Amino acid sequence: MSDNIHNISILGSTGSIGTQSLDVVRSSGTTAVKQNLNVVGIAANRNIALLEAQAREFRPELACIADKSLYADLKLRLSDTSTTVVCGEDGLCEVAAHSSVRTVITALMGIAGLKPTVCAIREKKNIALANKETMVAAGAFVSKLAKENNVSILPVDSEHSAIFQSLAGMADKSELRRIILTASGGPFFGKSRSELEGITPEQALKHPNWDMGAKITIDSASMVNKGLEVIEARWLFDISPAQIDVVVHRQSIIHSMIEYIDGSVIAQMGLPDMRLPIAFALTYPNRMAFDGRKLDFAALANLTFAPPDNETFPSLPLAYKSLEAGGTMSAVFNGADEMAVSLFLQKKIPFLGIADVIAEAMNAYTNTEAACLEDIYNADRWAREYVIDLASRT
Repeated sequence: MSDNIHNISILGSTGSIGTQSLDVVRSSGTTAVKQNLNVVGIAANRNIALLEAQAREFRPELACIADKSLYADLKLRLSDTSTTVVCGEDGLCEVAAHSSVRTVITALMGIAGLKPTVCAIREKKNIALANKETMVAAGAFVSKLAKENNVSILPVDSEHSAIFQSLAGMADKSELRRIILTASGGPFFGKSRSELEGITPEQALKHPNWDMGAKITIDSASMVNKGLEVIEARWLFDISPAQIDVVVHRQSIIHSMIEYIDGSVIAQMGLPDMRLPIAFALTYPNRMAFDGRKLDFAALANLTFAPPDNETFPSLPLAYKSLEAGGTMSAVFNGADEMAVSLFLQKKIPFLGIADVIAEAMNAYTNTEAACLEDIYNADRWAREYVIDLASRT
């Protein structure tokens, strides 16, 4: 294959980020980008029908179904193709670490994305990071590993991509005063805690600006997502938590900003479209041309900003608290949230209970250092079990 082919694998190819990543691949051969994108591996959790369709369209060398019970079915479905079918966590790592892959899009949901990402880094693959939980639960470990293997971690989150792009003109890190992450505020911006009593999953899943998966959408509604992004930013950009601020920007036009020590502020702007940060991560330092809607400044009525309401949405302060604690506390924050969101979607705990159980788990946890991956997994497991037990008693 010619040198201008950029081989990629996509972990989580059937999810929101994964499907939009494939949209970018479809466009890559028709734009003035220096490298055409070629899909070598795809992986999904359980969406076997869509995974089959993707395999038939993109003809990857590997297709992985994480749920081992579906392996035989997928293997049969793709028996008339040249795609090799693998399964489980080992299969995810095989897709991530394939010898011909240059970049891995890590878009698996939750802590499940950690081990395949580590496998990819150890095999010196660059990471287009959409799985924020990897950096939240294991930021220090993953950052160190990436440096040791000379691997680039390019953010796919719109906010972190915005920060990454805005930092491009910085001559020296000492020039940076702070980064400012923008938050949409989700569907419940401006509401009090009393108004959020009885909120249903259906209501919480109605995000005003973005089309995302259920977990991220619920996290956005509770502001946990912004807490996760604060933790991720601390490790991605190697800055102190005190240099990370959050502002609510309802229109989601400014995706985030940085402030220099002279007071200058650089912002990255654009319409809400996840294909843009995906494409930038895959083609950096080049850019792809995209057809479609463009930002029309004359049509922008106003851009508004407000401080986050930490009383109604206490998850954001909890994220900062986990960073201050260090060790494996951020893994507990993340694991407790993953389980709490799952229980909320099953209508087993209330919406306001998400932040409450995270706080209780963090208070009950005896913090430990993260000397290895197993320490992180142990903290995650403890948090999940604690939240399940807590929910069963209330």
